[in-house]
Amino acid sequence: MSHLVRKLENFVRLSAADRMMLNRAAAQRVRTFAPRTDIAREGEKPKDVHLILNGWACRYKQLEDGRRQIVSFFLPGDICDLNIFILREMDHSIGTITAVSIADLSREFFDEISAGYPRVATAFWWETLVNAAIQREWTMNLGQRTASERMAHLLCELFFRLRLAGLADENSCSFPLTQADLAEATGLSKVHVNRTLQELRASNLIVLKGKMLVLPDLERLMSAGLFNANYLHLDREGRQLDANE
Repeated sequence: MSHLVRKLENFVRLSAADRMMLNRAAAQRVRTFAPRTDIAREGEKPKDVHLILNGWACRYKQLEDGRRQIVSFFLPGDICDLNIFILREMDHSIGTITAVSIADLSREFFDEISAGYPRVATAFWWETLVNAAIQREWTMNLGQRTASERMAHLLCELFFRLRLAGLADENSCSFPLTQADLAEATGLSKVHVNRTLQELRASNLIVLKGKMLVLPDLERLMSAGLFNANYLHLDREGRQLDANE
């Protein structure tokens, strides 16, 4: 099962035809990118929607003097900006963190979804709304949470999202982000990020080793980050649309 299918089925149970359509799209027009390279740049004309198949990427904005703000992370199964091709130009950039493979999804693909796969179309709207909810939480993070709360919240979110796509164990997951990445995502300096991670380690809330994140006590980390997963809408809110297969 693809990461995209697994994720969408947290909203609605798809039919065999739905899954086949999505898996076929994920196997076509595949491209690979090295770590720390751009998939799309601000100012370019968007042609396709990118589906992350493997690896981690981010959406970012950059000032002329090089200062950069990461405004979201893309994980396997994530779609970068549904319907972006209706805009004249990109207003942000998408860059890789690890090696990444993507599938380019065309306008015709979404036309086919709209015409013949209403369950998938609704699931894509769910994906869009969840992404908007995540962006609101990031704004709350930057504006109101303390450094420790901010970091704990981000780590909880990434763990839940990886688990959603079937990419996390009971209490651990891959974690390729550097302290510089975390600084650009949380609005903290690298020194402050280092100090904050040390505090979380000392409290036995996280273990970071060999690009792996271990959460010894997820409930305590959620409490430390004032984290409530309701904004991820994980309780199959589209169950009334479930396929009967």
